[in-house]
Amino acid sequence: MLGPQTPVFPAYIPADVDMDAVLIEVAADGVSADPADEAGLQQVVAGAREQGIDLKVVVIDSNPPIDTPLRDIATVVAQSHPDATVLVLSPSFAGTHSQAFDRVTLEAGEDLAKTGNPVQSAQNFVDQLNTPDFPWTGLTIVLTVGVLLAAVATRMLQVRAKSVETPKSQADTASAAPH
Repeated sequence: MLGPQTPVFPAYIPADVDMDAVLIEVAADGVSADPADEAGLQQVVAGAREQGIDLKVVVIDSNPPIDTPLRDIATVVAQSHPDATVLVLSPSFAGTHSQAFDRVTLEAGEDLAKTGNPVQSAQNFVDQLNTPDFPWTGLTIVLTVGVLLAAVATRMLQVRAKSVETPKSQADTASAAPH
């Protein structure tokens, strides 16, 4: 029976991933990765921290059949670090979890984090998190106002053209009438 402190893991974490070891490593320095990548990833984590991002990075050695398990791993890590943004990398996939960033931003970062080089992937991810979003609201307002002004101008031109045409028609009718 599960006790109140026993975490419930998602159903699909690859068998070759030792989540207990991952959680211990991430708790120690924010990174769970191959020792060859550890120092570079710790620099990326420190740089992210300077920019106000509590980043945790997990790198697994092999690709799962799909990328979903990486998000599951990120979710488990986030249970221990609820304010963190968690990035999980495999050679070809990336998965994330964050309360601080929306899914669109995370997925844009994931797309840039598929380089095959964990340090570069993590840096690309952080860079994307710091990239300002396109101001869609402003663009929508400008376009809406522009269409409204075009519609008003068109209607004014129609009314003007009709008023110019009407006196001419009356003059033509009057000149055609017998005197």
